[in-house]
Amino acid sequence: MTRYKAIIAYDGTNFFGFQRQNEGRTVQQELEKTLTRLNSGVEVTVHGSGRTDSGVHALGQVIHFDLNGKRSEEKLRFALDTQSPNDISVKSVEEVSENWHARYEKHEKTYIFRLDIGKTRSPFKRYYASFFPYPLDFEKMNQAIQKLKGTHDFSGFTATGTSVEDKVRTIYEAKMEHFPDEEELLFTFRGNGFLYKQIRNMVGTLIKIGNGKFEVERMDEILQSGDRNLAGATAHPEGLYLKEVRYVR
Repeated sequence: MTRYKAIIAYDGTNFFGFQRQNEGRTVQQELEKTLTRLNSGVEVTVHGSGRTDSGVHALGQVIHFDLNGKRSEEKLRFALDTQSPNDISVKSVEEVSENWHARYEKHEKTYIFRLDIGKTRSPFKRYYASFFPYPLDFEKMNQAIQKLKGTHDFSGFTATGTSVEDKVRTIYEAKMEHFPDEEELLFTFRGNGFLYKQIRNMVGTLIKIGNGKFEVERMDEILQSGDRNLAGATAHPEGLYLKEVRYVR
């Protein structure tokens, strides 16, 4: 068996997330069907660097899988790309060692979140940016987002009922950019890992701060208390993108 690493992109609109499940179409299931065909009908299991939720997109998700025999990396990439559904793109394929694992190798992830802040909803962004047409104080939001950088217990931004016990994570980069011509805000978060719905909960809280519902100091209170009830509502999934997974030694 030969192990391959691939970088893929996908439009999450018509997927029930990345991970295989009993009901609903998923990215993992679609890739496994294509790879099984390419592997002469021998079943192939795809492993991802992590899961994304229903409606969430990816620009640089990383997967690995095992195939019988060695293949030309570019021919394999081309075959996987062209034989997969049109809402999945295969950007690169490379052979890796037999014990390399997309999830368990040390890595950091970068996510972006697009927020459409136009007064009217753009029909061209409805599946690719969350919509918020109300006034926002950008200065307060910029102050608040800085507080997320560093190593913290992010329990207050975790979805209720998560089974993960260790909720300490490190965020290396957290920033917000305003693009007036596009009437859009772009949030970027880069860290050593993120909890279930953490980014969408952080963005939801930043929106509350920008809209004057919370003060900037609310961010400190959430981080110190770990109380999910103090944070804002979970932002909609269509604005979230897994931008990059970078493996570090």
